[in-house]
Amino acid sequence: MKNDTTFKELKQSGYTDKTINQEIQANLIAKIKAKEPVFEGLWGYEDTVIPQLKKAILAGHHINLLGLRGQAKTRIARSMVNLLDEYMPIVKGSEINDSPFQPISKFARDVIAELGDETPISWVHRSERFFEKLATPDVNVADLIGDIDPIKAATLKLPYSDERVLHYGMIPRANRSIFVLNELPDLQARIQVSLFNILQEGDVQIRGFQLRMPLDIQFVFTANPEDYTNRGSIVTPLKDRIGSQIFTHYPKTIALARQITEQEALISEDDKAKIQVPDLARNLLEEVAFAARESEYVDAKSGVSARLTISAMENLIAAAKLRLLESDSDKTNIRLLDFMSIIPSITGKIELVYEGEQEGADYVAKILIDDAVMVQFESLFPRVSKLEKEGLKTPYTDIIQWFNNNHLELNYSDTDKEFYKKLDSIKPLTTLIEENVPELDNNDKNFCKELVLWALTISKKLDKSENASAFSFESAGIGQFFRS
Repeated sequence: MKNDTTFKELKQSGYTDKTINQEIQANLIAKIKAKEPVFEGLWGYEDTVIPQLKKAILAGHHINLLGLRGQAKTRIARSMVNLLDEYMPIVKGSEINDSPFQPISKFARDVIAELGDETPISWVHRSERFFEKLATPDVNVADLIGDIDPIKAATLKLPYSDERVLHYGMIPRANRSIFVLNELPDLQARIQVSLFNILQEGDVQIRGFQLRMPLDIQFVFTANPEDYTNRGSIVTPLKDRIGSQIFTHYPKTIALARQITEQEALISEDDKAKIQVPDLARNLLEEVAFAARESEYVDAKSGVSARLTISAMENLIAAAKLRLLESDSDKTNIRLLDFMSIIPSITGKIELVYEGEQEGADYVAKILIDDAVMVQFESLFPRVSKLEKEGLKTPYTDIIQWFNNNHLELNYSDTDKEFYKKLDSIKPLTTLIEENVPELDNNDKNFCKELVLWALTISKKLDKSENASAFSFESAGIGQFFRS
């Protein structure tokens, strides 16, 4: 909180009045010269989006962030607040953040004309200089630009032709600030038209008033490319007035996707201490989202948000936490069985094509988990042959033969000791792990044991059945053993 002062004291302090573009540019340049990070937490954008964003700011452009859902568009816009000065002086009492050096409202002009150097000055923190509006079809001009306030007119006994009876909308109140308009194509075309003069000439028109009010605003728009044809469009003259259009994208590697999930997932320190998440489990979780973006059942044009894996991680931890409570244990590891708990996170985050709708959301979610399992399995172990010659031994023959005489049931609520004792009873499985991935730590090796069993069921070498509390693995039978 910075104390109020007077216009005279402000001038004596050496304060230099700047436009918002000059302010953001100066702070960006200072950070670049000091080798400080500019946009933190935007993993995977270091060589793509961030350089374009820096150039747009240096060019003094309004920005349109174009990308599918869950690509951190709003986060990018909010991070620009850090490029503002910590405090900004305004004429005290101004509704639209009037600069005392260049007042644009009648209120501020009248105050300065009356008080001169004794004009009281307030300070606005940069956190209060960020305005955000979701563009919905019901947004109107009064919301964004303003309207005549009849109550003001009656109270002040002023005619409607007087500027003082105007009620300013969100955009004038965002003067000398960052204004973010999310999902721009959803804004009705006639409302988009009302932005033309504000972006280009600085005119504000309210109910026939044409005020020469040079608003100083950094606009950031966000849009989904599919909205150009689905729900609405950005009218061409408005696109023409937006200086830079920057395309966002999903993380291109599992490592980057993991960093985003770990940064965004809401997991308490207590849960982190009690619940161990193997590296392979973290990778598998991200692989599910990659599988969804490639799936024939999922509408690729709609996108698969990064929020899928964030919610899924929170559900994984919740499943393990429930096990701790029910088994009265102190610690536990995330298991492959726990991945059934992420199905609600998947079904709520994907848009299905017609074939997917026919199969059902739950079925598609399980297919995506299976696809991710096979990708991870084949990165660690030899591929399972679809067609095998009788009598020819494969790396998995001993495991499959073990199930000819044995049955395995894995329960969600088993303690770690009980759960891994069952897996350790499959001696050929332990041998396979030690031969192929000896470098992994024990948690990952344990996870691999489930991974192998799961992959063998997907490959039709074993049978898997499930109920509300357990998964059962058993021999696929002679008829399925040589299935092609």
